[in-house]
Amino acid sequence: MRTPTPDTELLSSEETSRTIRTPGWKLHFHEAGEGEAVLFLHGSGPGATAWSNFHLNITPLARTHRVLMLDQPGWGESDPLEAAAGGHLRAIEEFLDALGIEKVSLIGNSLGGINAIEFAMVHPERVHRIVTMGTADLTMPHLFSPAGFTLGLQEVYRGYVERTPEVYRRLVQVMSFGDRFMDDELIAERFAAAMRHEEHLDAFVARANAPREAPEWTAARVSAIEHETLLIHGRDDQVVPVEASLRLLAMIPNSRALIFNQCGHWAELERADEFNRAVADFLS
Repeated sequence: MRTPTPDTELLSSEETSRTIRTPGWKLHFHEAGEGEAVLFLHGSGPGATAWSNFHLNITPLARTHRVLMLDQPGWGESDPLEAAAGGHLRAIEEFLDALGIEKVSLIGNSLGGINAIEFAMVHPERVHRIVTMGTADLTMPHLFSPAGFTLGLQEVYRGYVERTPEVYRRLVQVMSFGDRFMDDELIAERFAAAMRHEEHLDAFVARANAPREAPEWTAARVSAIEHETLLIHGRDDQVVPVEASLRLLAMIPNSRALIFNQCGHWAELERADEFNRAVADFLS
């Protein structure tokens, strides 16, 4: 695998693209760099992929680490996820086994952060460090806010059901702060990515109406996580309120928080340079 030299070209999607077969799925991922393994887990929005979430992060971090960015089952070019949400943890375990990786640091945005925390609950011996971005605290009795679904989460779900370019424009708008990502080409690419795999969208809607099968979140169980954890959040996140990371900070003993002002749900993209420096320092 190729590692870029500092201050040169960015790695491309095509040259880092890989596919692997595990007992449960065909999994698509991106890989670059050498050294200690770091696994990026993307969020749950329609049309989301590992590359769309983390394309600004792979090149800097591949200079010092073996970077793996997984299209989780149900997204991107990986197989659909027909079962309940617990299948993500099985997919991560199978993925690591297939690559012969015993221990990994996990970096997860939103749903990816939930999966990272849950994987550490179930397989603590396989996790080195944890980084989350815009991740919810599922010990709360309500989903993501005391009032229930946030505005951002409502737009995420609408994108799975109402599949029009206008809905996806609104989705991008609530995901980020300001107008930086309100680009017609970017929005069209996100919409096209979702439409390429409508089977993923259909399966997500079906899972949303089924009981959630995943580790139970309690304050005691979250507090038992011993891994070094970095909790990153945008203060202006309309999908998962910043208070979620502050609650996780209070529970996870060996944790610290990094809050970006004027930043939404995509901290790894909106504040890419600062994010990359902070994560590289934390992992080292």
